[in-house]
Amino acid sequence: MKHFWAKISLILLTFSLLSSCNAVKRVESDERLLMKNTIFADGEKVKEKRIYNQLYEEPNSRFIGIPLQLYFYNLAKPEADSVFQRWLYKKPQRKERLVDLLSEKQVVRLGNIYVNINEWIKETGEPPAIIDSSLTSKSADRLKAWYWNKGWFNAETSYEILPTRKKRGKVNYFVTPKEPYIVDSITTRIASIVADSIYQAHAADSRIVPGKQYNTEDFGAERERLTSLFRNNGLYHFEEEYLSFEADTINTDHKVNTAVIIQNRQATVDGINTRVPFKVHKISRVNIFPDYTFENRNEPITDTASHEGFHIYSFDKLKYRPQALTNAIFINPDNIYTDQQRSLTYNRLNQLRIFKYPNIQYMTDPADSTQTDLIANIFLTARPKYSLGFDFDISQSNIQKFGIGFGGSLLIRNVFRGAEILEVSARGSIGSSKDAANDSDKFFDITEVGADANLSLPRILFPVSTERFIPKYMYPFTNLSLGISTQTNIGLDKQSLTAIMNYRWLPSETRTNLLDLINVQYVRNLNTNNYFNVYRNSFEELNDIATSENVVANESYFTINENGTKNLIIPEGANSFLRDARLGDVDNLSSPQTQILNDIRERKNRLTEDNLIFASNFTYILNKKENIYDEDFSRLRIKLESAGNFLSIAAEAANIDKNAEGRYSIFGVNFSQYVKTEIDYIKHWDLGRKNVFAVRTFGGIAIPYGNSNSIPFIRSFFAGGPNDNRAWQPYSLGPGSSGGRNEFNEANLKIALSAEYRYNLFGDLNSAIFIDAGNIWNVLDVVEEEASTFTSFSDLKEMAIGTGIGLRYDFDFFVLRFDIGFKTYDPARPEGERWFKDYDIRHAVYNVGINYPF
Repeated sequence: MKHFWAKISLILLTFSLLSSCNAVKRVESDERLLMKNTIFADGEKVKEKRIYNQLYEEPNSRFIGIPLQLYFYNLAKPEADSVFQRWLYKKPQRKERLVDLLSEKQVVRLGNIYVNINEWIKETGEPPAIIDSSLTSKSADRLKAWYWNKGWFNAETSYEILPTRKKRGKVNYFVTPKEPYIVDSITTRIASIVADSIYQAHAADSRIVPGKQYNTEDFGAERERLTSLFRNNGLYHFEEEYLSFEADTINTDHKVNTAVIIQNRQATVDGINTRVPFKVHKISRVNIFPDYTFENRNEPITDTASHEGFHIYSFDKLKYRPQALTNAIFINPDNIYTDQQRSLTYNRLNQLRIFKYPNIQYMTDPADSTQTDLIANIFLTARPKYSLGFDFDISQSNIQKFGIGFGGSLLIRNVFRGAEILEVSARGSIGSSKDAANDSDKFFDITEVGADANLSLPRILFPVSTERFIPKYMYPFTNLSLGISTQTNIGLDKQSLTAIMNYRWLPSETRTNLLDLINVQYVRNLNTNNYFNVYRNSFEELNDIATSENVVANESYFTINENGTKNLIIPEGANSFLRDARLGDVDNLSSPQTQILNDIRERKNRLTEDNLIFASNFTYILNKKENIYDEDFSRLRIKLESAGNFLSIAAEAANIDKNAEGRYSIFGVNFSQYVKTEIDYIKHWDLGRKNVFAVRTFGGIAIPYGNSNSIPFIRSFFAGGPNDNRAWQPYSLGPGSSGGRNEFNEANLKIALSAEYRYNLFGDLNSAIFIDAGNIWNVLDVVEEEASTFTSFSDLKEMAIGTGIGLRYDFDFFVLRFDIGFKTYDPARPEGERWFKDYDIRHAVYNVGINYPF
């Protein structure tokens, strides 16, 4: 309790010191620092943020009521160069001594550095928000305009500047909206018969609705709708400038009578500028130039092809199958012109990663006397067929003291003349082991080698056509990948083989569907005898039981070191002791000790057995983020995976006998069978001025059945780490209240919740306050330990809670993140002792990551 009040006192002292900083240090005597804006509408205080955004002046940004950026700005000297010169000549011979020590040039440079530092502080900080009556007046006018645009045409605004304390003040704005205007009749004056018929056919979709209060934004939305409508219905020459609105409010009793006006387009006919009616244009011909460059633009065509009405022209021998090109083109001959077809074509061509700078041009077909037919010319510049890539990294982990990784990749475009991309990569690493059991004299005693091949096809590869369900406007892709790797002196050592057949398509701009039709992974452990050297916590538990006074075991299982300490021999003694305990050949074991041994044995069997996973999964992603700068969006990801069903059916059909464990084996390996689902939801709220509130919720469960009684380690869930609960290290949290006693704790049920308030400190340096909650549990599998299993909703009290603060520096192309997490509620502790017990720097967890955690 004494430490708790000491911390509280320190926090209060810190806030007192910050609050005592002189915020008006750079405010002149005849100026006032803006402390607060308040808007009143008909005497009622306005709370809507969007209305306050209309004001030209805002108070300085604050964090927990403290203007940190203003304080930082005030650290800078107003006239840094003069300050440096005064300091330089303040004491006799100071400059001469510095010149003798450095040089004349270095003293000048020292002054420049001082000036630059002060300039950086000014640019990074935030200058004081001084009340400016001219800006205040403009803000009142802008408020009036805002209310006018919302239908209050007769709104009146005023303001008052109120002094508060020394050099400080606030501004009150007063708005009298009066009676709003309502949209009444909507008429049209459309000169073109064609444009009028298109408008009338879609009039029900108008954004201007009679009976609704006037809103300028509705008219802007209607302008965008009509422009898109006309340009996607053949009116190639239509532009926004031909569309206008006329609003009549004279003697209408607060009604707005609206007229939609569309003029004929401007054109030059026989050298005379005139206006001509809009026409519906159609595409008469589509020409594709797949090897166009600026250098060969005047060269003769040497190869041609046609496919389904498309015409392909090549300056060299045609390197693409015609269908591969036409599948990416949405501009079809004999169809009317639409902007949408052009946009779809641009997007698809860019997705292929085969071409750069796609260029689509339209021209009037000279063979058409009506001048309504258009020829579409599509110019494509091919990327290099081959691309090489190399990477190199240095790493350190809980397995190796030092590691060097290296790799390379070869990318081949258009490998089968169908716009496919084949990428072949190889990777390798060497490192120095932390394994105490490794008696090798070599410094680099860890090796890992792997190779991958990935083939991407711009279509759905399936025995029957999927065009009806996944049309080409959904941008379908098929990915075939194969990977192999082998590790030595890393954990148990292993070899792995992975094969995936994946489909991807986009039903809309916000939705992505991913289907792994086949996802096969085979993992073979090569050095299972090293288990108790790797998983030392399990060994310590086992050894404590084996060497306890009440337990009688075979003495040949032990070794005695020079200190007289008795330990099980790894691996023979440890494995034999576990086997004897299972067979009942160890005397005097208590029930708790028997349960612990059962848990150790089950975990050892699960982590040392080879894995064969034959799965399929489907992932649905709904992402409302419009671009990388959008900070007000939501993202939902749902994944469903099933494994082992195909192999189970095949094993039954082939009458394969089950082994002694009652399980089917393929090539001597018990294949996994389970169903798994994950739901991940992220939501961001943009609070303005670089302030963002973000939340994340995650839930996942994997249930074994049939041929499995547990989930493979590589498909299990873990908790903790820089992208999870940041008050715990990766794999160190859970399961349940068991205390994370294993080196790698995992389970088959997970719940994770996180919330962050992100704010700008100054410049590109941001910060965040966060709270993370969650845990993992075992459910419906072989684990029986009560502390690790989820049996009822009352186990939700084992949700661990971590809080903390972080710094993030934005480099534009990525964000470097540093977070400090504190264990706020630790379910591993006894009930009643879980809150704030290790809430200090000594027990803090430091996380370094790239980009935001969610």
